[in-house]
Amino acid sequence: MAMRMRELLLGRPLHSDEAKHQRLSNPIALAVFSSDALSSVAYATEEILIILILAGTSALRFSWPIALAIGTLLVVVAISYRQTIKAYPSGGGAYIVAKENLDTNAGLIAGAALLVDYILTVAVSISAGTAAITSAFPALDPWRLPIALGLVALLALANLRGVKESGGVFAGPTFFFVGILALTIVVGLFKYATGGSITVTHHAVEATTAITTFLILRAFASGCTAMTGVEAIANGVQAFRPDESHNARRTLTWMAGILLFLFLGTTYLAHLSGVTPVEGGETVLSQIARGTFGTGALYYMLQAATAAILVLAANTSYADFPRLGSIMASDGFLPKALSDRGTRLVFSNGMILLTGMAALLLVVFRADTTRLIPLYALGVFLSFTLSQAGMVIHWWRCREPGWHWSIVVNGFGSVVTGVVFVVIAVAKFTSGAWIVAILIPILVIYFKSIHAHYESVAKRLALPEEELARVNWRARNPFHNHVVILVSSIDRRLVRAIQYARALKADTLQAVFIDVSGTKAAEMRRLWNEADFGIRLDVVPSPYRELIPPVRDYVCDLLTEHGYRNNVATVILPEFVPSEWTDYLLHDQTALWLKSALFMERNVIVADVPYHLGEEAEKRVRGSHEHTASSEGMPSGEGTHPPAEG
Repeated sequence: MAMRMRELLLGRPLHSDEAKHQRLSNPIALAVFSSDALSSVAYATEEILIILILAGTSALRFSWPIALAIGTLLVVVAISYRQTIKAYPSGGGAYIVAKENLDTNAGLIAGAALLVDYILTVAVSISAGTAAITSAFPALDPWRLPIALGLVALLALANLRGVKESGGVFAGPTFFFVGILALTIVVGLFKYATGGSITVTHHAVEATTAITTFLILRAFASGCTAMTGVEAIANGVQAFRPDESHNARRTLTWMAGILLFLFLGTTYLAHLSGVTPVEGGETVLSQIARGTFGTGALYYMLQAATAAILVLAANTSYADFPRLGSIMASDGFLPKALSDRGTRLVFSNGMILLTGMAALLLVVFRADTTRLIPLYALGVFLSFTLSQAGMVIHWWRCREPGWHWSIVVNGFGSVVTGVVFVVIAVAKFTSGAWIVAILIPILVIYFKSIHAHYESVAKRLALPEEELARVNWRARNPFHNHVVILVSSIDRRLVRAIQYARALKADTLQAVFIDVSGTKAAEMRRLWNEADFGIRLDVVPSPYRELIPPVRDYVCDLLTEHGYRNNVATVILPEFVPSEWTDYLLHDQTALWLKSALFMERNVIVADVPYHLGEEAEKRVRGSHEHTASSEGMPSGEGTHPPAEG
């Protein structure tokens, strides 16, 4: 049943040979990897205006020069990442580049910065998408957080079905957003070119601070959120169809061009119309669209497209976070489970982790975009800087044809993004960037501790050739096995467990019954003697009505008695498997807790002996037991007990 439910939700399992067919075409890759960058147009301009409006409406005139500066930076970074893709066609982005050309610490810092940024991308994008929905339908505002969490769950489910499948679904909304916003910009600019204008509501805002250089830098830092996601294509080169490097570079160029047009066009319309941001109210993009189209079909189409692209922006994180996590896990800096692909050939564990962390952020910050934005962009510009600095070292070392041009581009890019990183860190530090500044070093320490653990385990488990050569496999086995069967009642489970126990090479074989109720000891001894299993039964009282501690103490005492050196205790747990999966809810999970407790004990081996209640399985087991009982003379327990069927 569980398998059927999983296939219903995620689709049929994909064979490993189908991985090559999951590669993305350029248009689909543009939708998958660029949705984050393209969606930032919906709120980047507004973030600039929110800072500038602190100095009054007259300060809004600086929005256009700030947008031009950000646009120039975007071009520089895009060219730099084209160079990165050329040099590292296997992908990996800032983590690989910094790790291989600078040092491991730089790579871990870049990796931590990107992982944090991907989590924030999901939280910010979903929050902004929810804001677009509540702008169009204000009555839904009290339901902002549940809507946001529901959207995260739907996005996670779609991505767990596979990158190619989710990309095909998300391509339509992404291109629709690009088309409808481009139409808005063209229509708005045409109105101004022909002597008209777009109508927006102007709100009188009194200045609460002076226009200072620091204020301009803060606005610039907020607007740099338009560049988040630019690195995504460089991180996921191997998701493209061959020639991967060529297709990735072409897609990056298209993404940068589209983003530049949409961001500059939106900001210029905001500059011309004098639109003012309303914190917690209607978004700037919504005001521009309402002024351009009126409250008609095109307006609601743009709002719907905006909400869709903002939600789907998180898809970039679902494409890159698991992939980066798998690379770092393969290097031993994250849990190994993150490097495993699921049934749909995606890194499902990474997707689940991303979903959980993003949902936690949404709950803590109440799905408020303005509260989340200060945490945003710091990590991505740190990774930009480390990546470009690493590429400078790469070109200097390899000196391939054209390396002079490449080293200049990446060198300039590292300097510019480094300056922007400092600006963002200073401008947003007290607003929340300090959280990211503290979190990244903590993550680096965590990565190193994981790596140290894996190295320690590998060293302790390693079997040197000289030690292996000393092992004489033909000599008598020095280990002594003391088998203990846990007894709860005399039934089919127990008979099957005894059959298994007798098949083992045991130095001692005994059974133990834990009298939890305090009233069943005498009755159990009587039934055991009548059954005549030929095995000693120990009855252990449990005055505190516990099961696990008495079992653990019994086994440990047994090993202490015989000595831990060259002695092991095999604990056999008789269990039954219900006919229907829903029946599991009707039975306790004592065996699970017992296994967990005994697993931690030295020299203790736990063996599950299942008895299947399914009709066909029962018939098959019954026939097997009858043959075994007749050939071995095993007591069947006939009489007052159920037939000894296994």
